Amino acid sequence: RPHMAVVGIVPGTEHFRNVDRHTVATGKSVLTLRVDESLFFANSRYLEDRIYALVADRPEIKHVVLMCPAVNEIDASALESLEEINHRLSDSGVSFHLSEVKGPVMDRLQRTEFLTHLTGKVFLSQYDALCELDPLTAHISESHTPKRTAQSGIWSGPEI
Repeated sequence: RPHMAVVGIVPGTEHFRNVDRHTVATGKSVLTLRVDESLFFANSRYLEDRIYALVADRPEIKHVVLMCPAVNEIDASALESLEEINHRLSDSGVSFHLSEVKGPVMDRLQRTEFLTHLTGKVFLSQYDALCELDPLTAHISESHTPKRTAQSGIWSGPEI
């Protein structure tokens, strides 16, 4: 299984962290999944299955953003998986976006038809994606300053 996590924004910052490890803000209409390794044949099918399962559990989702800060390479199998994800999400009325794509990976994507068919956008940062796709959550998050608790080292703050 590849290393990936559903992430949300840390209130009062522009940083995104794992929803299972930190107190973060998430909206109902945007799902952000961060991939923490390169995409290749051995993990691309799991990525597809994970995205489909998360979207099936939350029918209010209108956008899926694949956050790619650790993706250094993408092979042909993974590219086919991204195309299939884009197609199946589109059939469900959900737009597929990417964020924080490294230059060499973007070069690879630009040499294919993937970006032509992408139903969403490629964002420079995940924060930019949230501001455009879910401005309410981005705005609410800006108005809450997180506090670091000495005991846990985990950000805490009001529920958003």
